[in-house]
Amino acid sequence: MSTMKRSRASREARRQRRHARIRKRIWGTAERPRLVVFRSLKNIEGQIVNDDEGRTIVGLSTLCDELDDFQAEGPNKRTEKARAAGKLLAERARAEGIEAVVFDRGGYQYHGRVQAFAEGAREGGLKF
Repeated sequence: MSTMKRSRASREARRQRRHARIRKRIWGTAERPRLVVFRSLKNIEGQIVNDDEGRTIVGLSTLCDELDDFQAEGPNKRTEKARAAGKLLAERARAEGIEAVVFDRGGYQYHGRVQAFAEGAREGGLKF
């Protein structure tokens, strides 16, 4: 087994442990559902989840049709697309009647695309 493969697996395991530690304290309810973020190498996904019912209310990815023709300007195209995805998710959530959420960063560092996604959701009108 190569060193690269081991380090990648352990990095994901460390993120999973951090996420489990965060999830012990964060719980989404009907009044304040949880906004959870998943980040892959190229894309980012967000879901608004009611943990009491175990139900996803709204979900969105940077691969969705609305963001298909998004043209980012500047050097950080994925970061700008993440911000646009956060705004779009907030608009969809507000259409469902959701005003406030609890942010779950998913064990990722609050930096870069995760931060841009959260700021976009705030710009779209969500409070957290």
